[in-house]
Formats: sequence, structure tokens, C-alpha cells
Amino acid sequence: MTRTETHTVSVGTDTVQCGPDQAILDAFLRGGVWMPNSCNQGTCGTCKLRVVSGSVDHRRSPDSTLSAAERDAGFALACQAAPCGDTVVERLDSAPAATVHALRDLVGTVSGIENIARDTRRLLVTLDSPLEFSAGQYVELRVPGSDQGRQYSMANSPSESKVLEFHIRRQPGGLATDNWIFGPLSVGDRVDMVGPLGDFCLDTDDDGPMILLGGGTGLAPLKSIAAQALRATPDRTVHLYHGVREEADLYDVDLFQEWERAHPGFRYRPCLSDQTWPGRTGYVTDAFVDDFDSCRGYSGYLCGPPAMVDAGVKAFKRRRMAPRRIFREKFTPAV
Repeated sequence: MTRTETHTVSVGTDTVQCGPDQAILDAFLRGGVWMPNSCNQGTCGTCKLRVVSGSVDHRRSPDSTLSAAERDAGFALACQAAPCGDTVVERLDSAPAATVHALRDLVGTVSGIENIARDTRRLLVTLDSPLEFSAGQYVELRVPGSDQGRQYSMANSPSESKVLEFHIRRQPGGLATDNWIFGPLSVGDRVDMVGPLGDFCLDTDDDGPMILLGGGTGLAPLKSIAAQALRATPDRTVHLYHGVREEADLYDVDLFQEWERAHPGFRYRPCLSDQTWPGRTGYVTDAFVDDFDSCRGYSGYLCGPPAMVDAGVKAFKRRRMAPRRIFREKFTPAV
């Protein structure tokens, strides 16, 4: 077998060609075929599928996400598994009605770097060609001098498809942050990426009231979602909560206050967990619970650290939000 040989991989009525060293998920997404995906690192299990016929190489699939018993039962992680021959797989989730954007290799030029909060930078990358994506999705930036990538959500609206905006928090000793984005990266540098990725995105079939609850740079995809929602329906009811530790961690405050003046249904609620100030204090999930008696008819979007997202799901359900209307994205450390 040569590395250029490909295998046929099918799901339902869709078939794609997949290389022997290519992840099944990558092949489907590049072919414009939806498969559930979230972390794309093998840690969340969102992309788990069942192998109906043929076999796969599980490669770096973690035992914590895909147990030996599951492997024996024919399950696999699409983001890690590669086909050993022609293969038929079955999704564990039904495909959504949302638009599917084909996965692409991207190249862009750094057009802006700005410190916007403590240990947080805004990175702007102007693409060589526009990227179609859904509000809430992310791309993977390839770290120069390594074989690794790091994932960052777009903070701009999909209508701004040529310049991508990222909010990046420094991780001490981080390969992509300390050693690159907060180090030698400069305006004019070229950046390689792949995207769009992720199923966390705005439900464009719903124009009802919504709650957006983010922690830290989990604000990024929520900013994109809010911008797109207000662009489509300027008077839509949108409550944006941003939870951080101290005031030095807040950013884009002036912009969101401007949105409040421009859109009568938009409300911005920053919340500090570790500092007393004139505004809201405590956990951002508790601030939401204090503000609402019921959220029947609302949609909820959560993004941030896993503990915050889990607490947010409980808070939404506590206020009678329908589980099917709760959308979430957990920011997890890179493998």
C-alpha cells in the first residue's frame, strides 16, 4: 500500500475518499458531509461513530474517551480513526438542518495584534480568500516550527468573511501563546489554518429571545453569534453575560455598551467573581439565575471553562429553558 492510495468511506448516502493516514472526520468535512464534531482532539467524544463494515486504525484515540469495550463493539472516534480499507460508518446523532461549510486549508496574513485585557490579545488575520462559516465556529491555527495546531473561535460575524478576529488568552509556557502569539508573531506574518470546525453555532431558524453566557475568552464565539443575530433581527432580545475574575480581564465593554444603545433588545452584563466593583459580582451563572424567573421560549448559548458550562446548563434548566434549546462549547486544554 502506498501513502497516495485512498479508501472509500460511506455514511448513509454520502461517500468520500479518505487517505490511509487521514482522519475519517477530516475526509467527511472536506467533502462537505456533516459529521458531529466539537473538540477535534479526541477528548470530548462528540464525533463518536459506529463502524458498520470494514475496519479502522484508532491511532491516538484516548482510552478515557473510547474504551476497549467500545472499540471491540465497533465504535470509533472520527477525529482520530483512519480507515484500513473501504469502510461504512454510522452516525450516532442525526444530521442538523444547519448549513454545512466544507473544511478548507487556509492561509492569511496577520493584520492586527492588540492587547485588550490582562493576558488577552485580539488577533486579526486577513485571509487570502474569504471563509464561509457559521457564527460560533472555530479554526485551527498551525503553530510554526511544530506539527501541532491550536483552536480558536472566530469573534467576528460570518458577514465579515475576509478578516478573522480571535480572542486569545496567554497560557504560561504555551506552545501557541508564550512561544508564538505573545512572542515573535508580528503584523505581516503569514499564518496557516484549517477550518471551519465545530457544531457550536447560531440556530438561524430561530429568531426568539436568547441568553449568551461566556467565561473569559469564551466570549469570542458569543460575540460572533450576537453580531449575526442582531444583524438578522436588529430588535431581537439578546442578553449577553460575560464572567471574568477581575475588571482587568474584561474587554470590548465600550463596544457592547454601544450595541445596547443601538439595539433596544440587547443587554450586556459583565460579572466579576474575584473583585468587588460597582457592577455584578459572583459567578456569572448565579447572576443569570438572579435576573430571570423563567426562560421558557428562550435559547441559551454557553462557552467557557467546562465547570462554568456545566453550571450554566443546570442554571438554564433551573429556569425552565428547554434542553433542546441549550447549546454549549467547552474550552478544554490542548492535548
